[in-house]
Amino acid sequence: MPHALISGGAGFIGSHLSERLIQAGYHVTIIDNLSTGQIRNVAALEGHPRFRAAIEDIRDIHVMDRLVSECDLIFHLAAAVGVQRIISEPIETIETNIGGTEVVLKAARRYRKKVLLASTSEVYGKGVRIPFMEDDDCLLGPTIRNRWSYAASKMVDEFLALAYHKEVDLQVTIFRLFNTVGPRQRGQYGMVLPRFVRWALAGEPILVYGDGEQQRCFGNVFDVAGAIHGLAEYAHGTGQVYNIGSSEELTILELAERVRTRAGSSSEIRLIPYEEAYEAGFEDFRRRVPSLSKIESAIGWSPVTPLNETIDQIIAYQQEERAHG
Repeated sequence: MPHALISGGAGFIGSHLSERLIQAGYHVTIIDNLSTGQIRNVAALEGHPRFRAAIEDIRDIHVMDRLVSECDLIFHLAAAVGVQRIISEPIETIETNIGGTEVVLKAARRYRKKVLLASTSEVYGKGVRIPFMEDDDCLLGPTIRNRWSYAASKMVDEFLALAYHKEVDLQVTIFRLFNTVGPRQRGQYGMVLPRFVRWALAGEPILVYGDGEQQRCFGNVFDVAGAIHGLAEYAHGTGQVYNIGSSEELTILELAERVRTRAGSSSEIRLIPYEEAYEAGFEDFRRRVPSLSKIESAIGWSPVTPLNETIDQIIAYQQEERAHG
């Protein structure tokens, strides 16, 4: 079976992908600097004969050169994540996203390794055509709003990866992740659903930023890991971009109410202005909905986990975490 290298493999999505690939018979090496990932996310894999972990930054050229030379394909998930972190650490966001991807692609070119690059729905920016399709125009806000630096850096990642494919025939597949949720996701970097669950379980106010009418789709991480795995084994995805997410749409206010109900909580739901939550002039999207027709026609994938089941998984995970301190 193939040997996969997963950058950001101790993160939320990376750890679930690691488990899925191990179950499928892969050998898996992860690299993670633990800036947002946690080694306990892959605790169940430690000691497994087909798993190993390197605690290091992907921008270390020498480490990446060795790891890439030993693998068959690369899943590049390492990136600065979370709106809160992007706003508070814009330099780290840009340098990690662009610099890290550059190192990965150069090493992949040197050893002729296939790359699956994680991108984001953020690249669609203020797009107004719903649902978002992979070849839609992208419209970002002004550079004076560093909220857009993440989207711009991931667009550069995509351009660079596709340039490597076009110019030196590197096997590259890009997948754009829409809101992905599930067990192990933590809310300290701005992820909305784990924060809502934490507040509901604690009986604290559930803080909804803005007017709560912004609409989102939340994909289950187990479904998402399956989609990424499927793209890795798809022979005709090279040079292509695919959306991965869910088409079950609801407002953030509806999400808060659903979490409160499923957690059996009496928490108050409170609206907080964006400038109080983030910074003055913060811009958000009203709707973000993916078209999934391209990935469905390519590998037959579509999401199968209802949002209520996902919320229950997150509640159970956080309850267990609370029980164990």
